[in-house]
Amino acid sequence: MQAAMREAMGASMGTGLADDAAQMVLTLTVRGQLCGVPVLSVRDVLGLQSITRIPLAPPEVAGSLNLRGRIVTAIDLRPRLGLPPREAGTPAMSVVVEVGGELYSLLADGVGEVLSLDAEERAPNPPTLEEAWKQVSLGVHRLGDDLLVLLDVDRLLAFVQ
Repeated sequence: MQAAMREAMGASMGTGLADDAAQMVLTLTVRGQLCGVPVLSVRDVLGLQSITRIPLAPPEVAGSLNLRGRIVTAIDLRPRLGLPPREAGTPAMSVVVEVGGELYSLLADGVGEVLSLDAEERAPNPPTLEEAWKQVSLGVHRLGDDLLVLLDVDRLLAFVQ
């Protein structure tokens, strides 16, 4: 998946247009809601991982995992966004992001594709968006009948930094 992201970004980066890459997002879903994270923050996408629980950690912290010898803190997006927990036995996908030199795994229900979004088409958060989502959203994009919430990875992880 990481190679696919690099390939998707290749055209933009090859022409020296870093702004184009900054508008590219990896889509993911959390309880049916389409979300996006900037591809420049994404380091890896993983399937089911063995996660070790961390005693006394906040509910958003699912635990830690080992990624090629590095300990990565796993953040479950469901409790982080005020959503009910995933059904038992339902696997989560892991999007590994880097913030402040540290790696974090964002646990989502599914991971989609890399999309290039036009920054001029981004709309502000709708007033009906839940407060937990507003705090971590950079705005929304309409994709056909779907609404993509663009997540700010720094704000999403601010509680653990």
